[in-house]
Amino acid sequence: MLIVDLEKCIGCGECESACTFDAIEVKDEKAVVDLDTCTMCGTCVDVCPEEALYLEKEEAQDSGVDLDQWRGVWVTAEYRFGQTAPVTFELLGKGRTIADDLGVKLTAVLMGSGVKEHAPELIQRGADRVLVVDHPELENFRDEVFANILAGLARKEKPEVILAGATAMGRSYIPQVATRLETGLTADCTELTVRAEDRALLQTRPAFGGNLLATIVCPSHRPQMSTVRPHVLKALEPDSSRQGEIVEVTPSDDELTARVKVVESVVEQSEGPGLADSEIVVAAGRGMENEKNMELIHELASLLEAGVGASRAVTDAEWLPHRAQIGQTGVTISPKLYMGFGISGAIQHVVGIQGSEIIVAVNKDPDAPIFDLATFGIVGDVKKILPLFIKRIRQERGL
Repeated sequence: MLIVDLEKCIGCGECESACTFDAIEVKDEKAVVDLDTCTMCGTCVDVCPEEALYLEKEEAQDSGVDLDQWRGVWVTAEYRFGQTAPVTFELLGKGRTIADDLGVKLTAVLMGSGVKEHAPELIQRGADRVLVVDHPELENFRDEVFANILAGLARKEKPEVILAGATAMGRSYIPQVATRLETGLTADCTELTVRAEDRALLQTRPAFGGNLLATIVCPSHRPQMSTVRPHVLKALEPDSSRQGEIVEVTPSDDELTARVKVVESVVEQSEGPGLADSEIVVAAGRGMENEKNMELIHELASLLEAGVGASRAVTDAEWLPHRAQIGQTGVTISPKLYMGFGISGAIQHVVGIQGSEIIVAVNKDPDAPIFDLATFGIVGDVKKILPLFIKRIRQERGL
């Protein structure tokens, strides 16, 4: 709860100006908080010059859960259309670190039809053991069935942490698992660490429209559950010498029962690699000014054999389709080279590019936030600099 110390408050209005939710109003030279509107983000606390505002934490209610009974870290392995999704290996890399910090085993849960042969690969990528649920009824993904199975396994073995990808698949069934287990779930995390003193999983994710990064804990319930966006974590290199345990699990008839029947699965065909898989990405922002100038972006991308991305301003203007949007409400990428033209670097976009190895930024504003993240930055007009890039590349390639 946000508390106002009326003796300290001088009615300066700094808190009222800073509140983006219109939850504070100065009346009779004192700050008044609308508790129904306040989100307790803490912005007003930070700006108050008199330190008259503070957040009072509510006492956590006893959940009745014996936290000591829950041990181990689980990663849900995503297997679709004949291959293991790359986010699985990213989660195993982070899961390995978390399991080592907690002093427990790392378990991968692999569900599907004909998936047993892929279990050793998960051990090579960091798992100590793999729970394999291989059944013909799991050939087509149905969220209710996958949730039934994972929740049943978790009730039996009591892992303290469950990690999953924030993919179409993960987003559809992991919330159901959290509901069945009566625990919390933090979605779209960008970082995970462990608090040693109480084994709490610190789950960091963008909040309040991407304007803040919030760190969330689940202090009194287990398991602690998170979904993580693809391409924000680093996978471990496979180690063929690693040994582990593979446990086959047979699902019950009740667990396989669902109210949905899959009639057909269709794989979308596209030309070239997807944006998330491109090693080079050329991205456009509002600074491109108009759709005609996007021709320069496409020409550079063609020369570099790069994927074309954009900030939300560009896709909202329909200069590029929505699938090209990079950021919190778009695609997360981790290319070897990212080149941003006319992109200011709002946190909503930065969340999607922070896994890039090299970031090149071009913007006419020398104070643009993108330069704080950039490996190389150029202050200038993108309409003048882009043709220079294109000319130099053509010269180097003899075109």
